[in-house]
Amino acid sequence: MEPLPLHLCKPYKLSSILNRLYSLIHVTALTSLIYYRVSSLASTPLASLPAQLLVFALELLLSLLWLLNQAYLWNPVSRRVFPERLPENEQNLPAIDVFICTADPKKEPPLEVMNTVLSAMALDYPSKKLHVYLSDDAGSALTLLALRQACAFASSWLPFCRRFGIKTRCPKRKYELFKEHIRIAEEEKSSATDKINPSIVEVIIDKSDDEVRTNQVEMPLLVYVSREKRPPHPHHFKAGALNCLLRVSSILSNSPYILVLDCDMYCNDPTSAKQAMCFHLDPKLSPSLAFVQFPQKFHNISSNDIYDSQLRTTFQVRWPGMDGIQGPMLSGTCFYMKREALYGIFLQKELHHLKESFGPSNELIISLQRSNQRKTIGNGTLSSTLQQEAQFLASYNYETNTLWGKQIGYLYKSLIEDYFTGFILHCKGWKSVFCNPSRSAFLGSATSSLNDTLVQGTRWNCGLLEVTFSKCSPPLYGLSRMPLLQTMCYSYYALQPFYSLPLWCLASVPQLCLINGISLYPKVSSPWFVIFSSIFLCSLLKHLVDVLVTGGSVQTWCNEQRIWMIKSLTCYTYGTIDAILKCFGMKQPCFSPTNKVSDDEQAKLHQLGITRMVISGGANELLGQVILSFYILLESYPIIEGMAWRKDTGLVPASVALLSFVLSIIFLLLGSVVLSSKFGSGDFGNGSGGDGHGGVGHSGGDGHSGGGGHSDGDEGNVGGDDGNGSGDGRGGHASDGSGGGGGAVAAAAAATAAMAAMATAATMAIMTATTATTATTMTAATATTAVTMTAAAAMTASAYMAAAEDT
Repeated sequence: MEPLPLHLCKPYKLSSILNRLYSLIHVTALTSLIYYRVSSLASTPLASLPAQLLVFALELLLSLLWLLNQAYLWNPVSRRVFPERLPENEQNLPAIDVFICTADPKKEPPLEVMNTVLSAMALDYPSKKLHVYLSDDAGSALTLLALRQACAFASSWLPFCRRFGIKTRCPKRKYELFKEHIRIAEEEKSSATDKINPSIVEVIIDKSDDEVRTNQVEMPLLVYVSREKRPPHPHHFKAGALNCLLRVSSILSNSPYILVLDCDMYCNDPTSAKQAMCFHLDPKLSPSLAFVQFPQKFHNISSNDIYDSQLRTTFQVRWPGMDGIQGPMLSGTCFYMKREALYGIFLQKELHHLKESFGPSNELIISLQRSNQRKTIGNGTLSSTLQQEAQFLASYNYETNTLWGKQIGYLYKSLIEDYFTGFILHCKGWKSVFCNPSRSAFLGSATSSLNDTLVQGTRWNCGLLEVTFSKCSPPLYGLSRMPLLQTMCYSYYALQPFYSLPLWCLASVPQLCLINGISLYPKVSSPWFVIFSSIFLCSLLKHLVDVLVTGGSVQTWCNEQRIWMIKSLTCYTYGTIDAILKCFGMKQPCFSPTNKVSDDEQAKLHQLGITRMVISGGANELLGQVILSFYILLESYPIIEGMAWRKDTGLVPASVALLSFVLSIIFLLLGSVVLSSKFGSGDFGNGSGGDGHGGVGHSGGDGHSGGGGHSDGDEGNVGGDDGNGSGDGRGGHASDGSGGGGGAVAAAAAATAAMAAMATAATMAIMTATTATTATTMTAATATTAVTMTAAAAMTASAYMAAAEDT
C-alpha cells in the first residue's frame, strides 16, 4: 500500500482563468494603443516628434514590464503539509543547521538577536539533530556575552517550552532577569569594534550551576562564529558570512539541510522544521528540490501598513504563482536549503579538483564525503586541531583562488545574494516550493520609517541591476535554461528598477506640457480616449480586486499605490544610479544593515498611518494631464502635509524643500522656454492643432509591482500610473469659443499640476537628503530633484497669471 502523501498541491483554477482573461483584454488594449501611436507619428509636427517618441518608448517599456508580470498570475497554487505523517521515530529525521547572521549591534540590538537564537533552539525537532550557528560580522564582545547569557537561559527555557507545549518560543516579556543581564552588559561593554576582526569560533555551553540544569534535556549545539575581516580585502557582506558558516558547520555538524534566518526573524511556529521536511523527504520531489521558502511576516505592521511592509504582492500573489511553475525565488531568510544544492556537481569531482574548488582544508574535503556526523565536543570546547581548522575556514583569505561565491555556496557579485543564488539554482534545474501555513512560521521586524524603507529598497534595486548587467542577466541567460514563464518572472524583477524612467517622465513632462497648453493625449471626444482611459481604470481596478481578495482593504490599496510611486521616484532611481556607477568602477560596493532599533515615537506615527484624502473634478480641455496631475497629488498628499503643516518628526526640513524648490523652478522655466520656442502658439495652442498625442503609463501587470527579497524583496506595488486625456488649446486662447472660462480651467489645471509636481519632487528631495551615501550619488540625486519638485511654484504662478489675463 502506497504511504499517504506528506503534502498536497492545489491549483487556483478560477483565479488562473480570470487572470488569463484579464491579460487577453489588456493585451488587446495595449495593441490598440501601440497602433494609435504608430499611426499618429506620421501626422505629428516635426518639432514635437522627439517628445512623442520618448513617450512612446516609455509606453513600450511599461507594456513589457506588464507582460512579464503576467507570468506570476498564470498558474498559482497553494500547498498543504501533513507533518504528522513523518516517521514516528524522530531520530530518523535528517539533521538541520540553523544560520543566523548579525552585523551591527548598534542597529541590531543583541536582545532581539538572542530572541531569534532562543526560538531556533526551541524548534520542535530532536535536539541532537539541531545545530544553531550565529555569525557576528561585527566581532562584538557584547554579542558574544549575550549569546552566553542566552545559552544559560535556554537551559531552563527549552524544557519549559517542551513540557507545556508553548507555541511562540520567542520568550519576550518572560525573562526579565535575562534582559537585565544584557542591559548591564551593554552599559559595560562598548559595541564598537576595530575594522580588523580576527576569526573566532566558539561552542557555547551553559556553565551555570543552576539546579534545573541537572535535570535538563539535551540542548542543540550552539556555536558563535566571527569571521576574519581585513579591509580593503572584500568580505562580500551577508553572502560571505553565510559561506563562512557553510564551511565551519561542515566540519562540526555537516547537516544536509540548512535554515537561514535574519537576526530579527524569530521562529513563531516550532513545527516549521517538520513542515519543511514534508517536502524534502518526499521521494518524488526531494531529488530536485533545492529549498522550501516560507513567507516573511512581521509583528509590528500597522493596520494601514503605509509602507507596504508586509510585501503583500510578493508573498500572496507572486510566490504562489511561481510555485506553479518551477518554484519561488530565494527570499533572503525563512528558507530550508539543501546543502547539496549549494555545492552542486563539484561533489562528484576527484580529490585534487575538490581542493581547487573548495579550498585547501582537509577536514572540509572529508566532510564533503559524509553527512550529518556531529563532532564530539567535550566540556563545550573543540579540540585544538578542530579549533584551528575552524578558524582557518573563517579566515579572510581562505576563499582566494577557490570557487566560493562564484560557483559554490551563496553567490557574490550582487548585494542581493538570495535573488542571484536562487536564479542560478533554478537555471541548473533545481526546484523550490512555497509553504505558507495558516500560522506564521516566522515573524520579524519591519521597517517603521520611510528613510529605512527607501534605503533598503535602494540596496535591493541596486542588487537587481547588478545581476541584470552581468553575464548571467535573467532575460538572456535564463531563457534557454528555465521554462519561459520562470524566465519572465526573474526578468520582471531584473528590469523592475527601470520603472523609474517612465515615472520620472510622468511626474514632470505632462505637468510641463499642461502649463504650456500642449496636449499629450487624445481628445475626450476621440474614440481613442476610451483605450487610454480603459487601460488606466482597468489597471487600478485589477489591483484593487487583488488587494481585496488577499484580505486587504481600500486603504491598503491606496497605500500601495502611494508607496510604489515614492519608491519608483527614489529608491528605484538611486538603485539604478548606484548600479551604473559600480559598473564603471566609480563606486565601491557597500552594505548598511537595516536599523532594527525600536523608536517609540516613530512606531507611534507608523501605527497611526495615513487616512486623509483629497477629492476633485475634471474638465474637457487638457483632461488627461489634469487627471494624471491630480492622481499624483492625491497619492502624494502626505508629502505635501509634511511640507506644509506637520510639526512632529514627519516635518520635511525647510532646507530640503527650498533646495528642491529652486532647482525645479530652474527646470520648469527652461522647459517652458524650450517648449515655447518649438511649439509657438499655432501647433497645439489653438483649436486647429488637432488631437494631441502623448504618453500613457501602464500598471505593472495586475496593477502592482514589487520587490525582494528579497530577499527582499520586494517591495512596492504598481498602481497603474496611466495618464490619459485630451486637449488642444490653452485657456483664454482656445479657438472653440470657450473664452475666459477656458482660462479659468487652465488656471485650475495648472494649479493641480503644480501641487502634484511639488509633492513628487519633495519625495525625491527627502530621499536625497537622507539616503545619499556618496558625494556622487548626492550630486546626481540633487540634480534629478530639479526635474519635478518645484515645477509647483512656477506652475502655480503661471496659473495665477492665466487667470489674471482672463479676468
